[in-house]
Amino acid sequence: MHDPTRAVDPGPARPDTSDWTWVLVRPCPQCGYDSGHVLPIGVPQIVRDAATRYAAVLGRMDVAVRPGEGVWSPLEYACHVRDVCDVMRGRLERILAGDGTTPVELDNWDQDATAVEKQYWRADPGQVAVELQDAFEAAAAAFATPHRAQWSWSAVRSDGAMFTVETLAKYFVHDLVHHLWDVQG
Repeated sequence: MHDPTRAVDPGPARPDTSDWTWVLVRPCPQCGYDSGHVLPIGVPQIVRDAATRYAAVLGRMDVAVRPGEGVWSPLEYACHVRDVCDVMRGRLERILAGDGTTPVELDNWDQDATAVEKQYWRADPGQVAVELQDAFEAAAAAFATPHRAQWSWSAVRSDGAMFTVETLAKYFVHDLVHHLWDVQG
């Protein structure tokens, strides 16, 4: 069993510098995700289903074991998706707080810096399970709120990538699905 008080820093994971926005126009060859099959109205249920699968992953005896050098453990991935839920919910709320006529600017989020700052490798799986459930439920509830016209409201990420509420939802779902594939969940 993982004892966070005895956890040794495994060093940083390999940074992910990919621009994953391409998953909005073609299927992911690794995890099989196809955004063309995701309806915005189904996003809350997809998020809730993913929460259940991540909870099961957090119950594994080897949850804190990295499968290879520079690759996050299932525990670290669970911490990451917990934070992804919060970031994406926050981005959605920013867009919906606008008037829909001007693209909202989205702040940058450095996921690798967050992992180091929060010491994902040292997290308590039981605590992460609680936080993950709360984050997933808050994200699911938020993505259930857009009205029909709001799905086309837009935003621009700090790197220039453009999103609508709909594409943000699909991009978010890929993150959850892909990391389940990463942890074989």
